[in-house]
Amino acid sequence: MPTVLRWKGNRFFWYVADGREPPHVHIFRDDKECKIWLHGLSIAFNKGYTGSEMRALLAKTAEERASLLEIWHEQFGH
Repeated sequence: MPTVLRWKGNRFFWYVADGREPPHVHIFRDDKECKIWLHGLSIAFNKGYTGSEMRALLAKTAEERASLLEIWHEQFGH
């Protein structure tokens, strides 16, 4: 589970086997986790984050999307 970004106590990462899916990022803090698709910037799932937290996480993911996609393609090669 390589961490690719830390922001306001949230850890952005993906699982080693995630390369079989379209590019996305998991975000974890405390007992909360969500998954955001990088191309559409849509929420795949959310377990515990509030609406305002999700809006902030989506905004940060959009801001970092180019670098996240670059790291994704370096790691998974497609």
